[in-house]
Amino acid sequence: MHDLTANTALGGAAPRVDHHGPVILSEEPGFALASVSARRDRQRATVLAIRRMIGPSAPKTGHWAGDRVTAFCTGPEQWILAAPYDSEEFLFERAKREVKGNASVTEQTGAWCTFDLRGTDLAAVMERLCPINMASFKAGSAIRSSIDHLSCFVLCRTKNHISIFGPRSSAVSLHHSLLTAIQAAF
Repeated sequence: MHDLTANTALGGAAPRVDHHGPVILSEEPGFALASVSARRDRQRATVLAIRRMIGPSAPKTGHWAGDRVTAFCTGPEQWILAAPYDSEEFLFERAKREVKGNASVTEQTGAWCTFDLRGTDLAAVMERLCPINMASFKAGSAIRSSIDHLSCFVLCRTKNHISIFGPRSSAVSLHHSLLTAIQAAF
């Protein structure tokens, strides 16, 4: 029998947490992810399926919604679902059942890494990273943006909490960019 040990995207046994000035940067490995893309002429049924999973209506472009299971819009009639892995390990299978063939669903858990920024004046950090208009970036906002040449999704949880989803294969580079921006801001 193999003796395998799970590692985070940054290669550690435990998630990395960095403190600098008023900002905490934390690696958040505990998410199950699945993408959902409505099939032609089945957008309404797909939106209803997402609503059954997240509670509120499926978010429109530029937004995220939900509580335990959340969804953020990634394009026209396309979303990524995210949920705590310990309670939604089979998010992909659940999403597939819910959409009932009205959408294409793909497992995304191993493809993305997540970092959370918590603290005050996060705009000072984000303005160094990407061209997001932080004056209009409020709780419930979500946007796809380039961070140091990496395509990432940025979600505003609250004024003092931002989540960044980036490619897991570039987790070390993304973490370095985030940490450098924090250190430059403070």
